[in-house]
Amino acid sequence: MNIVVSVLFRAIPLVLGAICLAFGLYVDSGGEDTDHFVAGHVNIALTAICYALFTTAATIIRQLINRYDLLWRVALPLTGYLVALATIGWGIFTVSQGDDAKFVVAGFVIIGIGLIAICVSTVATASTAFGLIPYNAARAPDAGPPEGAYLERVGMTLIAVPMVCAVVGFAVAFGLLFRGESSTYVAGHVLFGLSAICASLIALVASIVRQVRNVFRDTERYRWSQLVVIMGTISFALGLYVLLGSDLPYRMAPGYILIGLALVCFSILSKALLLALVWRRSFPLANRIPILPVTTALICLFFSAFLSEAAVTDPQFFIPARVMVGLGAVCFTLFSIVSILEAGTST
Repeated sequence: MNIVVSVLFRAIPLVLGAICLAFGLYVDSGGEDTDHFVAGHVNIALTAICYALFTTAATIIRQLINRYDLLWRVALPLTGYLVALATIGWGIFTVSQGDDAKFVVAGFVIIGIGLIAICVSTVATASTAFGLIPYNAARAPDAGPPEGAYLERVGMTLIAVPMVCAVVGFAVAFGLLFRGESSTYVAGHVLFGLSAICASLIALVASIVRQVRNVFRDTERYRWSQLVVIMGTISFALGLYVLLGSDLPYRMAPGYILIGLALVCFSILSKALLLALVWRRSFPLANRIPILPVTTALICLFFSAFLSEAAVTDPQFFIPARVMVGLGAVCFTLFSIVSILEAGTST
């Protein structure tokens, strides 16, 4: 990978994060009503995921171009975690402002986004030894962990982080749904979809950890990808159920957003699938896998265009139309990560 390409792939998540931030601030400044408040705050929060993806991209690229030292090894994941924790803190503060629907919905969704940012920052942490993956791929399967690989307990801790985030997210989501209010119905379903993304990221962290330690086996080659497919399918099916199960207006936003979150899951699938397909085997079509997150990003953006037009006559489409823009940005950011993985694992 040459310097120009490496700069481009690191710039993509930062630029799209800046777009999420600017768009969120613009929408938020459009009015004090619930629609502008929720859509604006959610897009601002999505910046945290884009930044966490930047730390992952920079962590891998700096190893590929031999410009990776202790400073970057510590600073990149650390800043990702700090931004994620700040996002969760912002979400908790928003929830604490009152029982108004806009505070409940925006606050819990922001917390869910912060949980995803923690998971993505863990991907960056696991990737601090990414250079060992192509090295291990050329070694014997029973050669054991190489020198420089993290200890088994460290690897298990890394895998446990997205697991804990997913469990916490699902638990809070079900707690909200059991309250039976329209605001908690919306927040609960969206948080469920965000938690499904956390669960999907378990697959990515586990694949990286196990390949770094040279304990990734053929029996699990597609097991982690199947987890991502299951999470994405559940989110998509739940979104359809929410949309088609009733004509209540407050079901519009969570239904469409769940479908958008499913598209994010399928973008993550491209990363987990790539790691599985190229491990100790040749896969000539590996450079085609980055098309998947590009496709999901375009679907989100076109979906947003249709929803924006529908919002002209029905305000229930306002929030999902704006949130889809941010989800499209996250999907396209994942394109840069998949492209980097393809460059780093290709032989």
